[in-house]
Amino acid sequence: MTSELVVTHTLVHGANGKAIDVYGPAEGAGAAPVVLLWHGTGPDERAMLAPVARAAAARGLVVFVPDWRSDAPDRGRAHLLDSLTHAHDHAAEHGGDAARLVVAGWSAGAGAAAGLATHPGPAGHPRPTAVVGIAGRYDVPARTTGRAPLDDLAERDGWEGPGAGGPGAAPVPVRLVHGTRDDTLDSVSSRRFAAALGRHGWPVGLEEVPTDHAGVVMTRFDPAAGHCVPDTAPHAVEGGRTTVRALLEASRGLVRPGILPLV
Repeated sequence: MTSELVVTHTLVHGANGKAIDVYGPAEGAGAAPVVLLWHGTGPDERAMLAPVARAAAARGLVVFVPDWRSDAPDRGRAHLLDSLTHAHDHAAEHGGDAARLVVAGWSAGAGAAAGLATHPGPAGHPRPTAVVGIAGRYDVPARTTGRAPLDDLAERDGWEGPGAGGPGAAPVPVRLVHGTRDDTLDSVSSRRFAAALGRHGWPVGLEEVPTDHAGVVMTRFDPAAGHCVPDTAPHAVEGGRTTVRALLEASRGLVRPGILPLV
């Protein structure tokens, strides 16, 4: 059994004033890989990702979870990109290694993260070393780039090589996780995106797990509360473990059959 580390939690604020939760191992053995984890369209809902962020930190990752607002005039673009710069620039303060920066997102956050892998920009912001999309949709404009990741791929057919940095640049590896019981965003979305990435030579892995839209991040939707809350149901625990494993594998640059199958 893999031992888990004691986790610390720190509340910080970005340059734009948005709150950011930072989770990390209390006693790190050197600079740890960093994960920037984006929530979905619910405004300022970073707290809902606490269960999976804590679980990832207990496995040795430094995890930044920022608030952002999908109802902002720019659909949240500035909030998301500001948090990307913040995680990169402040990683070392929390025991993280900015050179190993994984950007991950759940639901609408998944598409926002994926756009950073498929689009040749955005200029002036750090480029992630890997991307993890969790229960996402990839045929609609990413809130980080304004372009659908699948459209980005379609335009690359005439390029000499894949990659977010432009023709011939090395591709940003992509990991995808989706629940087979997801009735909010069908898992076919992740299958199609994984297949398209594979056709373009991308390092890509997809894992489907028998849980729902909220279960992949160890939560369930509470109608009374109007948002997702932590869940310890077996399917949610397994969904969360699958997501944490994807984050760990992404931070190590791994796509291995049996863990995240190649498409």
